[in-house]
Amino acid sequence: MDATFGGGGHSAEILRRLGPKGTLVAFDKDEDALVCAPADARLHTVRNNFRYVHNFVRQMGFKKVDGILADLGVSSHQFDTPERGFSFRFDAPLDMRMNNQSELTAVTVLNTYTQDRLENIFRLYGEVEGSGRVASLICKARENSPIRTTGDLQDAIRPVLPRNAEHKYLAKIYQALRIEVNGEMRDLEGFLKGAAKALREGGVLSVITYHSLEDRIVKNFFRAGNREGIAERDEMGRTSVPWTIITKKPILPAEAEIAANTRARSAKLRAARRTGNFNA
Repeated sequence: MDATFGGGGHSAEILRRLGPKGTLVAFDKDEDALVCAPADARLHTVRNNFRYVHNFVRQMGFKKVDGILADLGVSSHQFDTPERGFSFRFDAPLDMRMNNQSELTAVTVLNTYTQDRLENIFRLYGEVEGSGRVASLICKARENSPIRTTGDLQDAIRPVLPRNAEHKYLAKIYQALRIEVNGEMRDLEGFLKGAAKALREGGVLSVITYHSLEDRIVKNFFRAGNREGIAERDEMGRTSVPWTIITKKPILPAEAEIAANTRARSAKLRAARRTGNFNA
């Protein structure tokens, strides 16, 4: 299973290595992504949230699957399409929805959330320095006019943008908004639990993360089977962690890969094998 089809690069490589009797199921909640899916009888596409992988494994008649890959990055298509509002490189509407049928947009977040809630989003999801000041500036700006575009947002928070690191600072703010709009942390936790149920014993889950919050959740889940990273014990004091970690440390992109694709520079790959110590 390719749980995040995106631009289709991972699926293409999996299909290249897959035997004639193999099956690949590719998920994506962005309808624009699956339009690019290749015509291959071994490929089955599902337009839905990857948190429901286990449900679809059962619906499609598979008892278990052999491997699951999830790349948690935003696709290049989403970043490079101005009207999607994912990038501050364009003056465009602040949308940021990965599923364009969802109701919540970044415009709604910026114009309706309380100052305290905005501060928490920027602090928790973007680790933004001065998150309280950013939230205050946004609330002050929207009193005069709604914040609807990337340009509106940058104008609102311009007083706190560091001169020599403006893009890095903006990237953290946009990351926080995107995570909130798409419920990414909730979906990631649901996906990890579903993947544990969907994989056969010995099957492998590989996850590519792009920021510390995602990486921490994946690391803890592989270590203990939950988001907190603390293994639960039964009345006999025994633990039932469903994973054997393959990557003791995350695999990082090589310099050549970063040179070819600068967006890979923050990627971390972790992988674990599903054990039999888990009642799915």
